[in-house]
Amino acid sequence: MLSEKDLQQIAQRGISQEQIETQLKEFETGFPFLRLEAAAAVGNGILAPAASERQSYVKAWEAYKAEGHRVVKFVPASGAASRMFKNMFAFVDADYDVPTTDFEKKYFDEIEKFAFYEALNEVCLKNEGKDIKTLMAEGNYKAVAANMLKKEGLNYGQLPKGMLLFHKYAEGARTPMEEHLVEGALYAASNGEAHVHFTVSHDHLDFFKQKVADKADGFAKKYGIKYDITFSEQKPSTDTVAANPDNTPFREADGSLLFRPGGHGALIENLNEIEADVIFVKNIDNVVPDRLKPETVEWKQVIAGVLVTLQKKAFEYLSQLDNNPTEAQLAEIAQFVEKNLCTNPKNNKVDADYLRGKLNRPMRVCGVVKNVGEPGGGPFLTYNQDGTVSLQILESSQIDTNNAEYMKMFTQGTHFNPVDLVCAVKDYQGKPFNLPDFVDKTTGFISSKSKGGKELKALELPGLWNGAMSNWSTVFVEVPLGTFNPVKTVNDLLREQHQ
Repeated sequence: MLSEKDLQQIAQRGISQEQIETQLKEFETGFPFLRLEAAAAVGNGILAPAASERQSYVKAWEAYKAEGHRVVKFVPASGAASRMFKNMFAFVDADYDVPTTDFEKKYFDEIEKFAFYEALNEVCLKNEGKDIKTLMAEGNYKAVAANMLKKEGLNYGQLPKGMLLFHKYAEGARTPMEEHLVEGALYAASNGEAHVHFTVSHDHLDFFKQKVADKADGFAKKYGIKYDITFSEQKPSTDTVAANPDNTPFREADGSLLFRPGGHGALIENLNEIEADVIFVKNIDNVVPDRLKPETVEWKQVIAGVLVTLQKKAFEYLSQLDNNPTEAQLAEIAQFVEKNLCTNPKNNKVDADYLRGKLNRPMRVCGVVKNVGEPGGGPFLTYNQDGTVSLQILESSQIDTNNAEYMKMFTQGTHFNPVDLVCAVKDYQGKPFNLPDFVDKTTGFISSKSKGGKELKALELPGLWNGAMSNWSTVFVEVPLGTFNPVKTVNDLLREQHQ
């Protein structure tokens, strides 16, 4: 099935023949659905700390940073913003010329509220010889939209989301990249330094670096810190081969194999190369203006405080396990694993080896918000490969839609995953974990795509906060809805939270 030319192409990407054969086999067999125990809820897998507890967690986090630990803010920022503008691309290509859908009407009715309005007005003047108001008065709405989207204008249809102007300020509009630099200074800085890491696409790397270089010094002066800002790209070795509907390799017109990015799960490799004790993970588009940041900052400190408090206890117990613990100590450790780390042994034998395995692994605390109907994953108590039950973040694709009980759990779940993580990635002896060792490889998924008008199957790796972190210790904390303000469409920027 694979020719000598194929093997050369595979080797050039740093992928082994065995990996490709495994992927092609996965197209045939598919991935098993996960077995669920229950949707997580407050009192059943989700912590909801009271005000006094929150204060103690914030203090624990401040004390941890004061000890000199290295903290990094990790921001997946490689996605292009094209999906944000799907409705506006459709308008430019439509067979009508004036705003017709509710989405189009809202965009043009409130266009002056966008942080990019001044920049768009300038390119309209340059390219059309008229400002936005004149173009709209003449009914030339499409010229306005085209100047936002196209390369000769703002090029927002192709830029990464992190480079778009999101929020207005007196001193000038800010991009999400800038808002993340501010956040890094406010809750992730230690020893007078904020370490921020962006994963970016190869095509936008130089542009991203230049924009960061232009802005970082101003924020460093404002917050009295130094920035250490680093970048990485998704590795070609994490791409996956595409298949035809009959599960044979999909080939380009020249006969070569088609490879596709493996999804955000590929970033576990990037995360694994970060030198840190604690890593915050948050999506590029979930940012707010400064006036709303205090709530976000407080809750980031809270979940980080929960993490370091639990980690400290886990490290104490691991030291005990190295020194012939008594039966009473084993019972106490077992209770911690089950109660505090929400890992139920089920039919597993609870001995020192079992407890060591559940404690000596990466740990993450995930903020979750009340479910208000946003698309995406949620927190569940799920059966693992070893028969234990623990907390996981699941996507709808991992759940058997023919199982009425599971679908009820998913649709009636009380909470949603906003991708708000803080991770501890070193063991109790100070050595970094090799994070790919903790991926559950059976949790990938297959989707239908097309290329050049031909149908194909695409394989996504276990998601970064799903199967890629499946074998971590996981704890969920309820955080306020105000800390979750994603921008999925351009009109989301008109929400009060982004004004």
